[in-house]
Amino acid sequence: DLKRSLPAGLGLSETQITSHGFDSTKEGVIEAGAFQGCPAPPLPSVMSPSRVAASRLTQQGSDLIVPAGGQRTQTKSGPVILADETKNPAMEKLELVRKWSLNTYKCTRQIISEKLGRGSRTVDLELEAQIDILRDNKKKYENILKLAQTLSTQLFQMVHTQRQLGDAFADLSLKSLELHEEFGYNADTQKLLAKNGETLLGAINFFIASVNTLVNKTIEDTLMTVKQYESARIEYDAYRTDLEELNLGPRDANTLPKIEQSQHLFQAHKEKYDKMRNDVSVKLKFLEENKLCCSSLSHVTIGKKYLMLIFRLVLVSSALKSYIMVDSVLNILKNFF
Repeated sequence: DLKRSLPAGLGLSETQITSHGFDSTKEGVIEAGAFQGCPAPPLPSVMSPSRVAASRLTQQGSDLIVPAGGQRTQTKSGPVILADETKNPAMEKLELVRKWSLNTYKCTRQIISEKLGRGSRTVDLELEAQIDILRDNKKKYENILKLAQTLSTQLFQMVHTQRQLGDAFADLSLKSLELHEEFGYNADTQKLLAKNGETLLGAINFFIASVNTLVNKTIEDTLMTVKQYESARIEYDAYRTDLEELNLGPRDANTLPKIEQSQHLFQAHKEKYDKMRNDVSVKLKFLEENKLCCSSLSHVTIGKKYLMLIFRLVLVSSALKSYIMVDSVLNILKNFF
């Protein structure tokens, strides 16, 4: 009976079975041959899931973690955050805004202190005097430029009128035989005045272009450097004042790092201030050397800007003398008186 109760598919050559009873123990060997039973029943058909379902099952399976103890726990899936050593761009922008705000506050406080007479400012007397002279010269050149532009506009209208008047005299000279010579002479005079007026107008426009370049480019570039120098000076004085206030206070573990940082910032702004002051001095010296060279035309290194200005002034003077024609006017007056 025990042999019949064994499963038919084990395929064992022999099987040792030990039966335990209440009274005695018997051991025996039962031989079991190869499996000759009925064939296995057909397996049911298995439907393979789609790729989407397989991916979902894979994701669900990846969320299940079986620890060593055998208990299955489920973890929540989420984005993977990788450590990045680079700084966040938003944090960098925030840091720049913080530094700009702090610098603006310090500079504003320094300006208000100077206006109220409470704060001290660094002054270079020689450089400040040269800057004041340059600004005054710019105002004078701007006035000359404005007057020259007005003269050019008015002279253009006058030359146009003289040309029309010369044409009218020439027409009358052809139609009035009794005054043919007089009208012809006046026609030639007006045409000559118009021609010389065009020459004078060209010289004035040439002069205007030169002064405009000098005022709005050369001097303006120097004044832009002066503005940068003044801003650097305010920053330098602001950080100098902060360092002086920290040095007057107590020195302990909390204030020493602040003093070192303030010393570092003060040194950086001092170098910037010295650089800008040197740049302004070089440009002002260059302008002054150009003026001195132009006052002595025998000098070899004549400044180009001022040399062109002198040339155009001479050109305007020559054109004006040609336009006036002093000798011709005197000869005409002698004929009438």
